[in-house]
Order: sequence, then structure tokens, then C-alpha cells
Amino acid sequence: MRFLSGHEPDHDLTYDDLFIVPNRSEVTSRFDVDIATHDGTGTTIPLVVANMTAVAGKRMAETVARRGGLVVIPQDVPEAAAADTIAFLKSRHLIADTPVILGPGDLMAHAQVLIPKRAHGCAVVVDDEGRPLGLVPRAEPGPDLDMFSELGAAMHPIPVLLPDTTEPRTVFETLTEANVELAVLVDPDGRLTGVLSRVGALRAGIYRPNVDADGRLRIATAVGINGDVVGKARALVEAGSDLLVIDTAHGHQDKMLSALSAVADADLGVPIAAGNVVSEQGTRDLIGAGASIVKVGVGPGAMCTTRMMTGVGRPQFSAVAECAATAAELGASVWADGGVRHPRDVALAIAAGASNVMIGSWFAGTYESPGDLHTDDGGEYKVSFGMASKRAVAARSAADGAYDRARKGLFEEGISSSRIRIDPDRPSVEDLIDHICAGLRSTATYTGARDLADLHEKVVLGVQSAAGFAEGRPLPGGW
Repeated sequence: MRFLSGHEPDHDLTYDDLFIVPNRSEVTSRFDVDIATHDGTGTTIPLVVANMTAVAGKRMAETVARRGGLVVIPQDVPEAAAADTIAFLKSRHLIADTPVILGPGDLMAHAQVLIPKRAHGCAVVVDDEGRPLGLVPRAEPGPDLDMFSELGAAMHPIPVLLPDTTEPRTVFETLTEANVELAVLVDPDGRLTGVLSRVGALRAGIYRPNVDADGRLRIATAVGINGDVVGKARALVEAGSDLLVIDTAHGHQDKMLSALSAVADADLGVPIAAGNVVSEQGTRDLIGAGASIVKVGVGPGAMCTTRMMTGVGRPQFSAVAECAATAAELGASVWADGGVRHPRDVALAIAAGASNVMIGSWFAGTYESPGDLHTDDGGEYKVSFGMASKRAVAARSAADGAYDRARKGLFEEGISSSRIRIDPDRPSVEDLIDHICAGLRSTATYTGARDLADLHEKVVLGVQSAAGFAEGRPLPGGW
């Protein structure tokens, strides 16, 4: 990484402050670029879903891992629920998506509530043996929709039923010939394996799943720095967690370092990420305490009010660049956590030296996030909230006494309720992954990079004014 001016500016930089200069390039195609990471997470795309309750759940974990990323289950999730999510993920197919599965006696009302939690827009009706009987598409409420009908009477026939060993290209061609969007895949006994859409079949030829040594999808889990940290960490690893994130808002504190050291000394056999910090010394201290990955970012997140409340934080690009350089010197890696609003921001975080980029609120407004889908005059949306907000603190302190809960509720550094719109053009997290990875691959071709390490090495950066950033924004509404 170098600057066009020949020297780094004397002030800290956000992603918006920067542009990337195109270099001479021999890379002619996006698909010639390898965007896999090498930080021990197994990710084949450099995307990690932040451990936010409104973002990271089992549907998100399955979908993102299948496309090569990683989801971190929040620390507030009870151990039993986290273990259930891990078990669910480890049993998922590497190609077929898990649909909403209902029985013929279930009601249409039940189906219509659940279907929007999947991007493919259907529920599969199965018999007692798990064999598919029919499909129920998403439908708008109205006089022609009887919400009290049983699905056995209301379901549609399955137009394309294929063995789950069918190659994705063949699935795509079969769906195209039949002029339908969704295939139902079954095992040799005729039991439902999952579904695959036309675009899902295409994605299966582009992305590589993030899998463990046994060929199962990977997942990470977060633990806080209070209570029996080692006990919870051990339980999560025994349940199948592939990576631990020791997580607190202020990662450069003695309590974090002691908790991190204790987990590292337990030698649980998985990589450990820890954070958050924004400085060279914070990075050194976390790596010295046992972290192989450092989470970088204080205050850049869309749901975070830390900087406005406290003045504490640092512009994200400069924080990532400094921490990444320090981590590389010590044989470790960093994740850029927060502040990502465009694909260009992911490219700039990688250019700064991050191995992965954590995304939270941007992914909250997708079908796969845990929240219920709501509708108003502006369209569909989901509700998100910050993990230091009053709402999150209330959930985290539910086991405390009333007085302690009330006292903690007086202080917050996050937004408790925000409507995150579902983008009608990109309603699924997979649509956003396509959007981000297309941009990142193109960045690599512009800079002459064949992989992410090459991108960091070759990138040339310039500092721009606010007018320069505005000039680069499209004007879809015209002049």
C-alpha cells in the first residue's frame, strides 16, 4: 500500500477520504481473482457477519457460510441456543438451501409469516417421513387468500424435483427449460434435502463454501469478558464452534487481557479473535495475550453512538492500516469491524491490510437476518439495534436484579431501534454478497492484483475532498 503523493497524510482517514488509482494490469477477468483469506477462518470471501442480535442468526449463518463467509453468533445468545444453531449449521447441505418446511395440516397464515425469512419465496410441504408434497409461494394478504386454509389443500405441485446429487449446472438448465425458478432436491430415499433456485445454481459455480476439516459449514461464536469466560468458551467449542471471538467495546483493558489469556491458556484448539481496538499498542497487547485475529474499530458502526457520546474512537481506515501493519509484523491478522456502507469500503479495508471485513447493519436489512419483516408506506423493513444500546443491555442483564437492570439501563452507546429498509433490488444477503464481491474483484483487476495480499501490496491510494467523493456517486435520478 502506498499513497499517490508519496507519503501518508498527517491526519487520520475514513474510507470516504480515499480513492484507488488504477494500475497497469494483466488481470483481465474478475473471475481470475482469488478473494480467499488466510487468517485461519477458512473464509473464501473476506466477509464476516458481526455478532449483532438483529443480524447474526442460523439462517444468516447458513447462507453466508455456503457462499464462503463466516457469521459470529452474539455473546448474548444462551449456550443451549448457540449449540442448537451450531448443530443446525453443521447439518446443512453445501449447495441446497434450507427452505421453510411445513406439514399439510399447517395453516396458510403460518406459512406466510415464515416464507419472508427465506429469499427463494416458497415453503415446502412435506409428509411425516420428510418427503416433499408441494410448494406454497409467498402471497399478499387479500380477499382471495384464505389464511386459515390447511396447506395440504392450498399447496401447488412441485414442477422440478431432482436428486440432491444433481450438478448445479444441470439444475440451472433444467429450471431454464421448465421456465421455473426453484428446484426441490431429495436424497435417495425421496426425503427433502433442500431447494436450489436458478441464481443459487449459478452462485454454486462461483463461490466456495467455508467448510471445516470434516466438510461442514463453519461458524464462529462470541463470548464476553465477564463471568466464566473459559467455561463458556469451552462449551461452545465442544458444541462445534470453529472460532471464538472474545468481545467487548473497549478491547484494550486489563479485564479483556486477562480473559483472553485465560481462554488462550485453555488451548481449546480453535483460532481466537479479540477486540475492539484502534491502535498499535492495543493490537500488540491483544496478540501478546493470545489473539491470532484482532478486531479493529471503535465507533464507525451505523448503530453505534460511541463517538458522539464520548468522543472516543478513530477514523476507520487509519485504524485498520496501523493495526494491520502491527499484526502482520507479529504473524497475526485483523478484521476491519464497522463503517462499511459500499463495496468500495470493503476494498479499501483489504487495501489497508485487513484479512476480513465485518459487516453488521448493512446485512440487517435482508431476508436472512433474524428479525420479523415489517411493512409501511416506504416498503419492507426490519428493525435493528446496536449491541451497546439500552435494548441490548436490557437483554444482556436479564438475569440481574431489578435495581441493577434499571441502573445499567440509564447508560447506552447505541441506537435501540432503527428501521433498516429491505432493498428491493438486493433483498437477500446473497444479493449483497454478489454486490460486494463484484466490486472487490473489479478493484483487484483495476490494481493488477490476483489475490487479496497482492491487492494490499500493489494498491495506490489518493486522498480526496468531500467533493471528490460526491463526484464518484451515481445519479440514478438524473441531473
